Amino acid sequence: MTSSELQEQLNQKAVTLLQEDADKIQKLIEVQMENLATRYCPLYEEVLDTQMYGFSREVDFAVRAGLLAESLGKQILSRLERELAVLYEALNEKAKSAAE
Repeated sequence: MTSSELQEQLNQKAVTLLQEDADKIQKLIEVQMENLATRYCPLYEEVLDTQMYGFSREVDFAVRAGLLAESLGKQILSRLERELAVLYEALNEKAKSAAE
């Protein structure tokens, strides 16, 4: 195995691990939001902030270690933020419908 092949394997492994962590964060938020009476719960906000901060540090580490291009790291973070925003809005609409 050449050095470039090894680097490509490491890069792909980093992307896979980061995507798995992003999926776990999204699932955690889905479960929390389904079980909370209000989306403005301080606990929800704290967990979301903590999870997103930790994940952004993982992405930053992968970029600094040369395992991930900076543009791809930003893309992964942006995608997770968009998915969470969509989830947040869908659950907000669900709560509005239930209140009517």
